[in-house]
Amino acid sequence: MPSTLFPAHLRAKLLANGARSGAGEDIDPVPVVKLFTPDANATWLLTEIDPDNEDIAFGLCDLGLGCPELGSVSLSEILSVRGRLGLPVERDQHFVEKRPISAIAKLARQKGCI
Repeated sequence: MPSTLFPAHLRAKLLANGARSGAGEDIDPVPVVKLFTPDANATWLLTEIDPDNEDIAFGLCDLGLGCPELGSVSLSEILSVRGRLGLPVERDQHFVEKRPISAIAKLARQKGCI
């Protein structure tokens, strides 16, 4: 996994959620990180990383097309995304969320965006 996206404490939370999910536990975690494109409309709220393949994360993905969805995403692909000005994806360093991902996804689907 690209270490530039997450500090160690956030990576540990993402991996812990991934391990719980991988063990078959039915979880509805709060998003750990928010990634976004500063010059486009893409946003990712990630809840976990697959401990067996650390390039694969899970969360709510919104590519700015009006249909946010829950699913798996490649972190290396996220890192390759660039907006109109060519700026790279950033992590919102001030992101704090209290709601579980299912509640956020429901609202995002209704609004058509995160």
